[in-house]
Amino acid sequence: MATTFGSRRLVVGAHYGLRDWLSQRVTAIVMAIFTLAVIVQVLMPGPLDYYRWSAMFAHQWMKVLTFVTIVSLLWHVWVGMRDIWMDYVQPVGVRLALDVLTIAWLVGCAGWAIQVLWRL
Repeated sequence: MATTFGSRRLVVGAHYGLRDWLSQRVTAIVMAIFTLAVIVQVLMPGPLDYYRWSAMFAHQWMKVLTFVTIVSLLWHVWVGMRDIWMDYVQPVGVRLALDVLTIAWLVGCAGWAIQVLWRL
């Protein structure tokens, strides 16, 4: 005897939940590590001036950590904003426009952040 309860519709996108949840947690951990690294270096004795700030970011490991943090921040923002647009914006055209504007804004922010990082 066949069961006649439940839905037979194909659920798409349901597998994104765990991946997005995990990426939010991992990117948050990367940003927390960067924040702690900056706080530890700022709390070291000595004057906090331009030369110290420049020296802090002169190390290659700090440049790599900063770049990884920028990428993590951008991905963290993208996942969060995409979820907000999917949950609260119902017209598909408006949601698509907001997705495109978000991506354009984040790409612009990435370019600006990398330009600032390369100047150091």
